[in-house]
Amino acid sequence: MILCHSTNKKDLLTMTLLHSLVNYIDTFTDRSGRLLAWLALAMALLTTVIVVMRYGFNTGSIFAQELVTYMHASLFMLGAAYALKTGAHVRVDIFYRGFGERGRAWVNALGGVVFLIPLCLFIVGVSWNYVAESWHMREVSTEQGGIQAVFLLKTLIPVMAINLLLQGLAETLRSALVLVNDAP
Repeated sequence: MILCHSTNKKDLLTMTLLHSLVNYIDTFTDRSGRLLAWLALAMALLTTVIVVMRYGFNTGSIFAQELVTYMHASLFMLGAAYALKTGAHVRVDIFYRGFGERGRAWVNALGGVVFLIPLCLFIVGVSWNYVAESWHMREVSTEQGGIQAVFLLKTLIPVMAINLLLQGLAETLRSALVLVNDAP
């Protein structure tokens, strides 16, 4: 009986730690996503300035045009984890929408373990040398007057995968906790 009581305390501690980890990752992703929303506004404003400069004053800026590209890439690459957290990603839910909470938890947990987490690890693995080489040579824009930090743009690839991996882990753990808590 004492062994069973200590095991329950250990299980309770583990569950509490897992809930805390999920909440911490969710908070990080939520704050990052809300900050990125401001980037969308800045990108729209800069695009407006570029259009007015080009068609109103017949002048342009390669730097500003590349900056919109960098902002766009940042928004989508770094916003992928937020999209996963909020359910804004594309889902083929022919069967999923008809499942109960437990069925959805199974699909999400298996999808995370079988597809999402391995994909994120693969992206980090295959992009690491590509990004490292870009940093090593301090890769710059090929355009005259462009942004002299292409290596920063390329860094978004593994950073996106790591952010998505963290949120994927949180989603998988959340689903596992639903399955464990609903266990008979």
